[in-house]
Amino acid sequence: MNKGGDTGRSTKQRYLDTMGILRWQLREPSLPENVQQADEETGVPALSVSPDGDDAGQEITEIARLDWDALRSRVSECTACELHTSRTQTVFGVGNQNADWLVIGEAPGADEDAQGEPFVGRAGQLLNAMLLACGLKREQVYIANILKCRPPNNRDPRPEEVASCEPYLMRQIELIQPKLILAVGRIAAQNLLQCDTPIGKLRGRVHRFRDTGIPLVATYHPAYLLRSPAEKRKAWQDLQLAMQVVREAAS
Repeated sequence: MNKGGDTGRSTKQRYLDTMGILRWQLREPSLPENVQQADEETGVPALSVSPDGDDAGQEITEIARLDWDALRSRVSECTACELHTSRTQTVFGVGNQNADWLVIGEAPGADEDAQGEPFVGRAGQLLNAMLLACGLKREQVYIANILKCRPPNNRDPRPEEVASCEPYLMRQIELIQPKLILAVGRIAAQNLLQCDTPIGKLRGRVHRFRDTGIPLVATYHPAYLLRSPAEKRKAWQDLQLAMQVVREAAS
């Protein structure tokens, strides 16, 4: 038991301190003035996959019918793009398969490629602290990426790689049926919303994920926040917005 100077200091405040946000009190989230319940600027079009031929279309149909175990197995054996030649292993995703929160990042890095789990490096530690500031343990959410394999040298995903992995992610979303998608980072947000709008303009409002109607909140990637700690307060505003969305969905 802690009998020192931290007595009375809340657990959430300690995790906010870890994020670099000092002396903040967790308050009822309030929507910024520029929040829109549906993002008319980006449009959020319905999912459109353009398979190259009947075989690809059949594969997408098959993936859309897989359960969790079969989907994981399919991903582990995937050779749909060139990334399979350089990966150590696939990074399927981890967490509660019935989670209210689905956190989606860009792609595995070196640590994730080695361990087979998303967000396990320094950025992952910060993501854990961000979730704990919202009252959530890592195990309570589901965490996935746009890509299931690491791009060489951590380069940005290529369009054909995203297209190859998209059916897997879409099936995960369908199986989870989350109350919220939290898109972390520019690459994740732009691919999910199918736009090229800067992340600074995508954050701070509620989007709808294509034709599913699932609320989507975009925020900065934890790796960016490690490089730019001054932006952590904006990320906390995004998390407050995400918490409000989930509360409203539950009411």
